[in-house]
Amino acid sequence: MVLSRALRIFEAFTAEQPRLTLSQLSRRAGLPLTTTHRLVHELAAWGALERDDEGRYRIGLRLWEVAALAPRGLGLREHAMPYLEDLYEATHQNVQLAVLDGTEALYLERLSARGAVGVVSRVGGRLPLHATGVGLALLAHSDPALQERVLAEPLTRFTPQTVTSPRELRRLLAEVRRTGVAISDRLLDPLALSIAAPILTPAGVAAALSVVVPSTESPAPYIPAVLTASRGASRSLGWRPPASPR
Repeated sequence: MVLSRALRIFEAFTAEQPRLTLSQLSRRAGLPLTTTHRLVHELAAWGALERDDEGRYRIGLRLWEVAALAPRGLGLREHAMPYLEDLYEATHQNVQLAVLDGTEALYLERLSARGAVGVVSRVGGRLPLHATGVGLALLAHSDPALQERVLAEPLTRFTPQTVTSPRELRRLLAEVRRTGVAISDRLLDPLALSIAAPILTPAGVAAALSVVVPSTESPAPYIPAVLTASRGASRSLGWRPPASPR
């Protein structure tokens, strides 16, 4: 099908290789050069691809315009942005918003602070649930079947601190549910500490937000601001905290 071939063209691009020649696209997509040439020409004419001065192709702005209309990302971002901005102003550190997509965290937004610790994530990028603050917050509040699916898969180690034991991950997820906060202490990056919390709706977890600080810092001073932001965003989506027993 033409559509499946066009999708293979898009899948050829990565964050590491955002610009590719026609021959590279052909090879990475597994398509004949003549087919690649025809598809790339049509995609470029529509604006889904752009050709630079060196003759290499990159994802075009027209595709970004269409992707920005995705209801889940667009609605969440509109509701969450005021609270992300508040969290940024309170911490002056990198602030992130992510959603659950399959068994990964998909990053929708990031507010970057000058001089803050570097982050591995990027907007539109994906990272594993078990090694990121937002991922742990999402997984802890997700469907039990998804939790079991993640626990049954190999848990990739990124640093000496990465949790790779299913038993330890279960304990960590229970702690996230108990405290309302997920802390990724050098689980993905030895220089970074992430403090995250879920954004909830009446139907369940919709997203998670986090602040990323140097691993030399304590998470304690950041927890109140993260919880305030996540609860504010949750309320804007219709969530209400459980009534306290009398």
